[in-house]
Amino acid sequence: MKTLITAADLMARVLDAAPPLLFDCGFDLADTDAGERNWRAGHLPGAQYLHLDRDLAGTRHDATGRFLGRHPLPERAALAVRLGQLGVTPRSAVVCYDAQGGPYASRAWWLLRWMGHDDVAVLDGGPAAWREAGGALTTEVPALLAAAPYPQQPAAMAVIEAGALQTRLGRTPLIDARAGERFRGEVEPLDRAAGHIPGARNRFFKDNLAPDGRFKSPAALRAEWLPLLASHPACEVVQQCGSGVTACHNLLALAHAELGDSQLYPGSWSEWSADPARAQAAG
Repeated sequence: MKTLITAADLMARVLDAAPPLLFDCGFDLADTDAGERNWRAGHLPGAQYLHLDRDLAGTRHDATGRFLGRHPLPERAALAVRLGQLGVTPRSAVVCYDAQGGPYASRAWWLLRWMGHDDVAVLDGGPAAWREAGGALTTEVPALLAAAPYPQQPAAMAVIEAGALQTRLGRTPLIDARAGERFRGEVEPLDRAAGHIPGARNRFFKDNLAPDGRFKSPAALRAEWLPLLASHPACEVVQQCGSGVTACHNLLALAHAELGDSQLYPGSWSEWSADPARAQAAG
């Protein structure tokens, strides 16, 4: 499992002698307890809950007090410990899901790949697809099968920080995963200023989905993404959004389309716009 798994395939996999570890990553930026409440109200059998703020992000300020964005990457050592507490080992198969179209599950997918874990996928269509395929939900809280901290190894996914991105503006394709009205600066419900990083192009993460809430086919994604890459290989492209979360949905779409892995700007617009000295654009 590298990118997506269908509900039917997951149903077959959960009958394996070593079934996948399941993680419910549902979240609501406006109500940060909603995801966990929904998990307790009903989740895929065996699924543990991963909270965006507690498990999939780190502290918002560094030791000097500098703001790193609303959802900076967790410290690798802390994430290794947390993965071990959840029973993740290098031999584990992992499936992540959410009910919001995949952005939070994609963040978990990206973080696991960043840690060097290969056998991880997002449930295409989330719990709705599971139910449509005949799967049941449960309120039973599964027991933790704790393991040692996940083995430390070099980061397997590329990131770029604000200073390095500043020097490459205008020379590196930059894709913003936010909704169009936020990208254009017409509204800004979350961050300090409205607008976008100069030179960025907009690819709303939900454009990766078909009307049924599942990802578009690899061929369709390739056709839509290749013009955005502007003849650059994916590895030269920077993906960002509001806080480094929905950009992971675009990264998953690229990987599913077999176009390769881009760089993630984890701080994204939330970090960039917090410094009035950085150039900003609108429209």
